[in-house]
Amino acid sequence: MIRAALAILLIAAAVVAGLALAGDAGAASVVWLGWRLDMTAATAVLITLILSLVTTIGWRTLLWVLEAPKRAARVRIEARRRQASEVLTNGFLAAAAGDGSEARRLARKAETLATETPGLVRVLAAQAAEAAGDTAAAQAAYTAMLSFPEMRLAGHKGLMALAAGRGDREAALGHAEAAYGAARPTRWAWRALLEARLEAADWPGALELVRTALARKIVPPVMAERARAALLAASAAQLEHAAEPRGRNLALDQAVEAAKLQPGFAPGVVMAARLLAIDGKAGRAASTIEQAWKAAPHPALWLAYRDLKTAETPKARAARLAGLAAINPQHRESRILHVEQLLIAGDPAGARDAALALDGEPESARIAGLMARVAYAGGGADEARMWMARGLAAPHEPDWSDLDPEGRAFAYHAQDWARLVTTFAETGELIHPRFERRERSLSELPELPLPYPDAGAFMPGDGAEPVLYPDAPEEYGGEDVQPPPLAPPPPRRSQGRRRLVGGPRAAK
Repeated sequence: MIRAALAILLIAAAVVAGLALAGDAGAASVVWLGWRLDMTAATAVLITLILSLVTTIGWRTLLWVLEAPKRAARVRIEARRRQASEVLTNGFLAAAAGDGSEARRLARKAETLATETPGLVRVLAAQAAEAAGDTAAAQAAYTAMLSFPEMRLAGHKGLMALAAGRGDREAALGHAEAAYGAARPTRWAWRALLEARLEAADWPGALELVRTALARKIVPPVMAERARAALLAASAAQLEHAAEPRGRNLALDQAVEAAKLQPGFAPGVVMAARLLAIDGKAGRAASTIEQAWKAAPHPALWLAYRDLKTAETPKARAARLAGLAAINPQHRESRILHVEQLLIAGDPAGARDAALALDGEPESARIAGLMARVAYAGGGADEARMWMARGLAAPHEPDWSDLDPEGRAFAYHAQDWARLVTTFAETGELIHPRFERRERSLSELPELPLPYPDAGAFMPGDGAEPVLYPDAPEEYGGEDVQPPPLAPPPPRRSQGRRRLVGGPRAAK
């Protein structure tokens, strides 16, 4: 109404200004019921606009009075809605804080206030019952949600959590499967089913679950690809020792597919290379490792690459390893491999120069062991001892822990593969279960012949050989046998021939 009044006043001002600028006020006459009213045109316009404004104000006032009851009802409804929202908020906060009694009180209050949001009231009642420790009431509340299509997923999730809490895995998986089979599946249901498949080492079932999750857009493609690569490697590790040739062939196919999907997944690549080499495809195995080294170098990769050929000279092996390091020369593992291949080739000077590129690397037991071997190869026994001492206190490298000294690399159990699949699929990072369990791994410090040489007899006489007695008298033939007497000391020199050690010698 205010805007309308302002518009009328602006129109009136514009008309009056226009007439004033024209220089002719004009004339207007009004005849009504025998009366005649003469006035200027500007006055007539102003009177007309003022009457319009008064009429508008009066009409709007009448409507405001007539709508007063409806307006009061809206105010009451808004206040009730605001109070219901406050009660629900405080109830959910109390349930999250574990205050079950307060949450249940607010849930009962919300039943009378929040009539427009019955779903939230049911969820609050169920969570309040859980917070209060009333499992039966929570079970009943979540079960009631299953009758409403829009609340069915929430009901299944709550019932799954309750079943898992009381140790009923079968019931929990049943609710997860029901939620996953809904028209709008959720990621929590997929994750619960995947964890169950992984715990049971059901790698084919987990692969099928990942495939359907990708088709239904529950997980992104990159996560599904990483999960498939890790699952294929786990399945290949399980099948490679199968008695039937079909199982071994399937293991080879799965390992090769895992290496193609994720060249940076070192366990799958090493397994694929090993199985290809066993199948007589050493060239293909080398190509698989080279592709993986280009993506993500790992110490297990160059060790597997080294062992692809056994009948070769050290120089030929060093040249082959140098070619692998040249694929990704700036990576830390390539710089370490460069030093290793120079040691294999018997070039200690070149190895010492190549080791300078590792000066900025954090010191670890592996780096210290490598430096000790470089120093010993160059004849620096004292420097090698120093590096060995530093390596004893240096931390170990997780990547190096996957190299089993008593078997092959990545010798994982089913539980290790399950955790590896989950972590690699979600983050793309390679965990090291053997390192986390603090199991013995490949020794990072070399076994070098580094004892100090005998510096001579302890307190010898002039030209006399020292006499050493064993601790046990039995070595002399029994307790009654006496040890041999000491040799007589040499005669002392005359006082005239003695001199200070630091004194000057007489000129000859």
